[in-house]
Amino acid sequence: MKLAFWSRRLHKWLGLLVGIQALLWMASGVYMTAVSIDFIHGDHLSHVERPPLDAGRVAVQPAQLAAQFPSMTSFRLKRLQERDVYEVKHPAGVSLVDAGTGQRLDPLDETGARSLALEAYQGEGNLKEIRLLHQLPQEVASRKGPLWRADFDDEFGSALYISPSTGEVVAKRHTMWRVFDFLWMLHIMDYDTRSDVNNSLLRAASAAGVLFALSGLWLLWFTVRRRTAS
Repeated sequence: MKLAFWSRRLHKWLGLLVGIQALLWMASGVYMTAVSIDFIHGDHLSHVERPPLDAGRVAVQPAQLAAQFPSMTSFRLKRLQERDVYEVKHPAGVSLVDAGTGQRLDPLDETGARSLALEAYQGEGNLKEIRLLHQLPQEVASRKGPLWRADFDDEFGSALYISPSTGEVVAKRHTMWRVFDFLWMLHIMDYDTRSDVNNSLLRAASAAGVLFALSGLWLLWFTVRRRTAS
């Protein structure tokens, strides 16, 4: 009898604790499956149609890049703001080099960032504000700063984050993404970085859920056995 008594109490309190988290799991799961992940990623917000590279204007060869950046780890040729440039990666970071002259380009300034933001943005709002962030907010905490943030006055509070080093849109954020991120935090129970799906709190909740189910099975077996005996 004591075993059944304590199993019933354990089942009741575990049900309260696990039930709250289970509700959060289900509510967040509904949102995640109901809203298109492409929409969440902001694929509708940003798209840049860049013309093909002009081979005739590419005068700088890879050997020259290697001489200019002895510790270069990789490079790629791309089109940026109507010019062909090399994006060079090296231990100190990323640099842009004019593919026609070999001149090393300065990081993107506000005028250039504004132009890129307007070129990339595909929404229906207007550019409200653009600023260079050295301290990055939670929504782009995994990115490397500094970043230009371009805010638009559309219905979703959209923002594009642009790297001054590469001139690329590195993140697209909007209200629906921010809701998703908050629910994802609740779903995986990582209230710090919102990225660790193997954290101790989630493990504990999962173990409590299993214990809740086992205690329920024990109570069911005990009840059936008692009724059969009577």
